[in-house]
Amino acid sequence: MQTLIHSTAVIDPEAELHPSVQVGPYCVIGADVKIAADTIIGAHVVISGPTEIGSGNRIFPGAVIGLEPQDLKYQGANSWLKIGDNNIIREYVTVNRATGENEGTIMGNNNLLMAYVHVAHNCEIEDGVVIANNVALAGHVRIESRAVIGGVLGVHQFVHVGKMAMLGGMSRIDRDVPPYMLVEGNPARVRSLNFVGLKRMGLTAIEIKFLKDAFRTLYGARISLHEAIQQLDKLSESEYVGHLQHFLRLSISEGRRGPIPGKR
Repeated sequence: MQTLIHSTAVIDPEAELHPSVQVGPYCVIGADVKIAADTIIGAHVVISGPTEIGSGNRIFPGAVIGLEPQDLKYQGANSWLKIGDNNIIREYVTVNRATGENEGTIMGNNNLLMAYVHVAHNCEIEDGVVIANNVALAGHVRIESRAVIGGVLGVHQFVHVGKMAMLGGMSRIDRDVPPYMLVEGNPARVRSLNFVGLKRMGLTAIEIKFLKDAFRTLYGARISLHEAIQQLDKLSESEYVGHLQHFLRLSISEGRRGPIPGKR
């Protein structure tokens, strides 16, 4: 029977790999690494622990996963990285562990990280996110499910990106991106609803209409952002409008960077 681990791979005896895991040439896998079934690891991948990787992932050549954070505050804390199932991690992606004791960097399921993406310490990526080539996420960035991040852009530390948002390539993302919006530019601005993405995600015409009404209230009415957020109560009981309102209320709370502005 052909072995699933290449003879040149170096795997620490304390690492826990499911028997179905495939490991390519010249990989290095350290102690405190756990990898579940049917994950495929390409050549020259480095994985350090404490790191837990779920099942059905594909990690392409040159990726570096689970090393200590690029953070001068890091003092050897027992931090960790957890990656879910069915993710595609392309060439030379880097994903770091968290900074503080018992803190984590988290990636969910069914995400695509294209080549040269960097995910810094304490980031959280939910499910179904697409991140294009050469994107850099600073520390403590959170990306909600099914957002799409265009290529060659940077996201400032502590920024949150809402679900189903679309970020145009080469933008500077220095504040929170509201859910369902298309954001682009340097400085970035909310340009419109992410109509193409919302339709692809299966939102109905009536659900999109509610979000159109919310968009006009937030970015078209001659009222303050605080007032506009309050006005969303009157639009509908749409779960999508409700999530948008909740996101914005958190974004303007103390300690957050606030939302990217639009054409108000």
